[in-house]
Amino acid sequence: MIRRSRSISVMQATHDSPTLSKLADLATESSARLRAIQALIPVLLRPAVKAGPIEGTTWCLLVANSAVASKLRQLLPALEAHLRSAGWEVNSIRLKVQTY
Repeated sequence: MIRRSRSISVMQATHDSPTLSKLADLATESSARLRAIQALIPVLLRPAVKAGPIEGTTWCLLVANSAVASKLRQLLPALEAHLRSAGWEVNSIRLKVQTY
């Protein structure tokens, strides 16, 4: 087993690895998309919505429960249109209810 004599930060390791770098970029973009649509989500629902993974032109929002998912389903066309007008290539938003 080879041991490194110096430690590196997580950020340095992320930048040194193409795979981790791509993953970090996707996470940053997902968070930016959520910030872009925050104003369109009702205030009381905002804490129950988190940014999820991006898979091609599909973006996933993680929601706390089925009631939040039901309300957001009504808003999906407006959310998708807003993201497209902001320059993101989003053909659909998928909702995933988180189970804890």
